[in-house]
Amino acid sequence: MTPKSGQPCVYILRCGDGSLYTGWTNDFEKRLRSHQEGKGGKYTRSRLPVEAAYVEEVPDKSAALKREMEIKKMRPAQKRALIASSSNLLR
Repeated sequence: MTPKSGQPCVYILRCGDGSLYTGWTNDFEKRLRSHQEGKGGKYTRSRLPVEAAYVEEVPDKSAALKREMEIKKMRPAQKRALIASSSNLLR
């Protein structure tokens, strides 16, 4: 299950080199395609292929930006635990 278009969400991508990329968007499917085509963030462009590992809906842009920063500050082990958690819409 993925968020509907227009619904703000925070996401984590698993990059081809095994690293994790965190971002937010209002249109997850479109943003994921953009990353996969090498037109997304500079970080993911050089680490293709990428796949969605985690998606979490948030109420609005402000909440998305706040949650994105919280996740970016997490250690890799904490991010892996989040990916495995029940809050992951992709599970």
